[in-house]
Amino acid sequence: PQVQKENPEVIGTLDQLVSIIKQEKVNHIFIALPRYAHERMALVTGQLETLPVRVSVIPDYFYLTVHHTSISEFAGLPILDMRAPALTEMQRLTKRFFDIFFTSLLMIPVLPLILVISLLILVFDGRPIFFIQNRVGENGHLFKFYKFRTMKVGAEKMNADVAIKNENGEVIIKRKDDPRVTTIGRFLRRFSLDELPQFFNILRGTMSLVGPRPELPELVKNYQPWQRARFSIPQGLTGWWQIHGRSDRPMHLNTEDDLYYIEHYSIWMDFSILIRTFWIIFRGKGAY
Repeated sequence: PQVQKENPEVIGTLDQLVSIIKQEKVNHIFIALPRYAHERMALVTGQLETLPVRVSVIPDYFYLTVHHTSISEFAGLPILDMRAPALTEMQRLTKRFFDIFFTSLLMIPVLPLILVISLLILVFDGRPIFFIQNRVGENGHLFKFYKFRTMKVGAEKMNADVAIKNENGEVIIKRKDDPRVTTIGRFLRRFSLDELPQFFNILRGTMSLVGPRPELPELVKNYQPWQRARFSIPQGLTGWWQIHGRSDRPMHLNTEDDLYYIEHYSIWMDFSILIRTFWIIFRGKGAY
């Protein structure tokens, strides 16, 4: 048939399925028809009933899910769980213990530093000391996100004045020569000291030490469905893409790195990212 000439990987049509199975001595069939072909799928599986082959169906429903997907059973019927947690209960428990243990240790030197920075901001830049903002956390829940204020009061009203577009036409607000950043704020950002108040987020359980960075709700509204998978685990203070670029690449343009972390998650990966983060902060690379 003509389809064979256009695509040499196609060895026949669905009408030729039975003869191809017999000719090629196939013992396992995988069916991956699109959603609109449900009626045709019923005919195909009916044809295979008389043949000694295993039949597996790959459902075309994954466009609906942004989290890990699992199959269970309810009343003898197969159930496709389209919002299955990315972490097992044991992984979640281990990750939470990791967060509490290391954050508690780090708070010993960090707490005095938080007090000193708070005093400096109060004396030189005035109130407010902290910048509090709604961010999107695990499973899309909003939470209060804490940072030291590093910008002038009312800086968000200047977003349109500093926004630029990259070569792909994507809007980027954060940049090195940002006129909204204060003198103290520039130093805090260089060494990521403005992020220290997020240790309180971690202790409260709204964030983790390691994970995708919590994003702004207005940016999440423009996410593609596949990008929302980054919210299938707790959002973090640092993460996989931060140790590969930090502020050199904005959060919403690094979803592939976040998904890589989710797919390959282990507590040892968290530990490795944490160690590498300390080294990057010490060098002051990529942050502004």
